[in-house]
Amino acid sequence: MFSTYLLGAAAIMTAYVFRRMDGLPFLGSLTCRTRMVLGLCAWLFIMVARYVGRANFGQWSIILESVGLSLLITLFLAAALLAVVDAATFFGRFLPAAAPRLRRAAFALALVLSGAALVQGMRAPIITEYEVALPGLPDELDGITVAAVSDLHAGTQLGPDWLKTRADQIMTLKPDIILLLGDIVEGHSRQLNALLPALSTLRAPLGVYAVPGNHENHGFPEKALRLFHDAGFTVLVNRWDSPAPGLVVAGVEDLSTHQGSQATNDPVAEALADRPAGATILLSHTPLRYEEAASLGTGLMLAGHTHGGQIWPFNYVVRLSFPLVEGRFEIGPMTFIVTRGAGVWGARMRLWNPGELLKITLRAD
Repeated sequence: MFSTYLLGAAAIMTAYVFRRMDGLPFLGSLTCRTRMVLGLCAWLFIMVARYVGRANFGQWSIILESVGLSLLITLFLAAALLAVVDAATFFGRFLPAAAPRLRRAAFALALVLSGAALVQGMRAPIITEYEVALPGLPDELDGITVAAVSDLHAGTQLGPDWLKTRADQIMTLKPDIILLLGDIVEGHSRQLNALLPALSTLRAPLGVYAVPGNHENHGFPEKALRLFHDAGFTVLVNRWDSPAPGLVVAGVEDLSTHQGSQATNDPVAEALADRPAGATILLSHTPLRYEEAASLGTGLMLAGHTHGGQIWPFNYVVRLSFPLVEGRFEIGPMTFIVTRGAGVWGARMRLWNPGELLKITLRAD
C-alpha cells in the first residue's frame, strides 16, 4: 500500500514538474507532449528502480534504487519550489514577465538543494545530548547514561561497514545502557546475516534493548528478530524488563502497523502492566500513544520513525500524521523524545535534518 501511495505521489509530482518546464534551456524548448513523455519515462524509471531495489538482485540493483529515489527527491524539491512560484504568480497570470525567470530559479535551487542533501546524507550522524530527571529513579542510578538510536536502516543502501562505524560511534559514548528504537535493519535485505558482527559489538553494563520498527516487519521479519537475539539484545514486544532494581525498560510493537490491524489488544497497556515500582522508560518506534503512556506512569518515552522529515520541507507533510516530529516534549510529568534517527530511508539524502544519536543522562528526581 505504501508503494502505491509513493508511486502515485511520484506520478503527480513528475507530471507537474515536466509540465512547468517551459522556458527552461533545452527541455523547455520541447513541446508539452514531448516533455510529458519524458516525464513518463522518469516516473517509470523510479518505479522500476524501486521494484528492482526491493527485489534485491545484487549491488547493481541497490545502486539503481538509490539513483531512482534520488531523482524522486529532486522532483519533490522542484515541485515544492515550483508550487511556491505558481502560487505567488497565480500560474504566471500575475507578474507574467517575471514568472518564467522565477520558475527557472526554482529549478536551479532544487538542483542546488539536492546536491546539499546528498552531501548531508553522507555525513555521520551528530550526537544530541539530553539530561532527564526521571521520576522514581533510585539515587544509586543517578547519572547513568543512555545511548538511544533509531532508524539505522542497515541492510540495503547502508551496509555492514556503515553499520560497524555507527556501532563504534555509539560505543564511544560509553553508555550504561543501549536502547534501539526500531528500523535498525531492513527486514527485506538478503544480507541480514552480514550485519551480525557489527551489531554484536554493541554492549553495555545494563544491557542492550530493542523494539521492532515497521521496516523489520518487511520481507523476513522473523529473520530480523532472530538477528537481534543472536546479537545478544533483549527484544521487548509489548513487555517490560528490569535491568537494575528501580529501573524498568518497556517496549511496544510498531504502533503504525498496529493502528492498521484488526488487533484488539492495547500494546502500551500490555507493555506496562504489572511492572515493579520505580522509574519507567518506554520504547516505541512510532511517536504515537504518548498521552496514554504518560497516564500510565511512564517517566521517559523514546521514539523515532519520522527521520525529522529527512528532506525539508517534507517535515511539514510528516507532521500531518505525527504532530511531534522531532525533539523533546513534556507530556504532563513524562518526558518524550523523538529522534531523527541515524540513517536514511531510500536515497542517502538529508536536508537540514541531520541524522543523530542520542546520549541521555538520567537524574534522580
